[in-house]
Amino acid sequence: MNFIFDGFFQAIHLLTTGNAETYSAIIVTVKVSSYSIGMSLLMGIPLGFCLGYFDFVGKKSVRTIVDTLMALPTVFVGLLVYALLTHRGPLGNIGLLFTLPGIAIGQTILALPIVTGLTATAIEGLDKKLRIAILSMGANRRQLFLSSLWESRHGILAGAIAAYGRVMTEVGISMMVGGNIKWHTRTITTAIALETNKGQFGMGVALGLVLLAIAFCVNLSVSLLRKR
Repeated sequence: MNFIFDGFFQAIHLLTTGNAETYSAIIVTVKVSSYSIGMSLLMGIPLGFCLGYFDFVGKKSVRTIVDTLMALPTVFVGLLVYALLTHRGPLGNIGLLFTLPGIAIGQTILALPIVTGLTATAIEGLDKKLRIAILSMGANRRQLFLSSLWESRHGILAGAIAAYGRVMTEVGISMMVGGNIKWHTRTITTAIALETNKGQFGMGVALGLVLLAIAFCVNLSVSLLRKR
């Protein structure tokens, strides 16, 4: 049990002294997860609104597909994106393999179904009379869209949090597409896996504590927004 306590003390030392390798993984993780969650929200919220608000042929089938994709294995997504971005793939000439944008593409694919599905669920939960009430006040389509999103904001926030947690803690995409390159594409989760296997338990604990701190800050921010 001593190695566990030693690991915690070493973790505190690494975080308080500003260890460059530790903070490099933290910065990379924050950057790439911010890119991916931003893209998934920009695409997923309008798609989720359309899926939850409108009735169309094949809607149930589309909804089933979206719900299924919410549980996509990260390793499968990593394999798919790697196949697209490798020099033998159709997008190999772009040069995104083993880069942060490449990881962000994979994480966007991972988060997009979550944002879309949970936004659709939030829209479906709105009062059916809301549309009539909004339109009766002379609202146009844009105002109808924005008003519906505002009324379902808590559900959309829950979807955003779930998606953010998913991309922050994934390993497969970061490892396969990013290559776990030190000082370049190494994220918190890939660093934890690598350093723990090397016996560097302290750095693994330090990065794990950072993940918990980020999750706490995100949830605290959402709670404050809800109170306002």
